Amino acid sequence: MIEDVREDELHAYVDGVLPAARRLEVESWLAAHPADAARVEAWAAQNRLLHGAFDPVLNEPLPLALVRAARRPAPVSSLRAVAAALALIAAGLIGYAAGLGTHDALPMQQARLARDAAIAHVVFSPETRHPVEVDAAHAAHLVAWLSKRVGTPLAAPDFSAQGFHLLGGRLLAGETGPVAQFMYQDSIERRVTLYVRRAAADKGVTAFRHAREEGLDVFYWIDGDFGYALSGPIGRPAMQQLADAAYRQLEADTQ
Repeated sequence: MIEDVREDELHAYVDGVLPAARRLEVESWLAAHPADAARVEAWAAQNRLLHGAFDPVLNEPLPLALVRAARRPAPVSSLRAVAAALALIAAGLIGYAAGLGTHDALPMQQARLARDAAIAHVVFSPETRHPVEVDAAHAAHLVAWLSKRVGTPLAAPDFSAQGFHLLGGRLLAGETGPVAQFMYQDSIERRVTLYVRRAAADKGVTAFRHAREEGLDVFYWIDGDFGYALSGPIGRPAMQQLADAAYRQLEADTQ
C-alpha cells in the first residue's frame, strides 16, 4: 500500500527533484487521486508559463556598466584601507600607461575600453553551452549582423596560423552604443575575445596599448572612430602575436 503523499512531495515531483523510487509511488498515487493530479498539472502548467516568459531574459547578457558596478570594492572607513586603495589605483594607472606606444597618461575612456573588454571576456568565455550568440558555422551572417549594429564594416580576423579558430560572436551593450565581441578557441580550449565598439573620445592614439585587467592581457588600439581590444589568458607574447595579426588583417580590410 502506498503511504500518503505530502504536498511538498507533490511540488518536488513537479520540479523533477523527487527520488526515482518515490516518484513511481507518487505517480501511482496521482492515478488514484484525480484532485491531486489536477493540482499537479496546474503547477506544471504554471512552471511552463514562467519558463516561457522569463527564460529569454535569464539568457540575456548583463549590461557591462552593471557588471563593472558589481565589481567595485565596497566603501572602506579606515585611513589605512583608503591609503591602500589609493596605492592600488595609482598602480593601475601606471599599468595603463605602460603600453607599446608612448608612455603618456591614458585618457579614461581608453582605459575603460581595456577594462570593459576584459570584463566581457570574463563574463562570457567560461560559458560551455552559450559562449556565443551566433556560431562560426554562420560567420557571414554574424559579421554582417554585427557590422550593421555597431555601425562600421567588421571582419573576424583569421587566427588559424596562431592556432585559434573562430567560435562565433555576440552583440553587447556598451557605454558608447552596441559592441561586437568575437570569440576564438585553441586546441586546448583556451579562449580569446576581440571587442569592438565606437571610440568615445580622444581618437589620436593609434598605437597598441597593453593592460592587465581581471588577470588577462589586453591589447587595444583606436582606429578612426572605433576601438578594438583583444583579451585572453595565454600570456603577453602570444596575445601580442594575435593582436598584431588582428591589426594587420583589419587594416587591410579597410583599405
